[in-house]
Amino acid sequence: MWAALAFLFIFVLMMPQIRVPLFERLGGAGDWIGKWAPFSYIVLALFLAATIAALVIMIKWPAPPKPEDPLAKYKKQDIEMD
Repeated sequence: MWAALAFLFIFVLMMPQIRVPLFERLGGAGDWIGKWAPFSYIVLALFLAATIAALVIMIKWPAPPKPEDPLAKYKKQDIEMD
């Protein structure tokens, strides 16, 4: 899925009618960061912290327990005969 999205993204960037407005908006975002320097850095830090916290939670989340076999009690046990 990620490869398909990357492939699509490459073709979107090749289209000049989309590429020009996209890079203009990215330049505008850089200007906004410069104009609103203290506030924008706090906002970016919050976004970064939320992303890292979400990744840590997903990595550290405990795995679900494996379901018990409902037929385990009916299986034949190996009985040793003397």
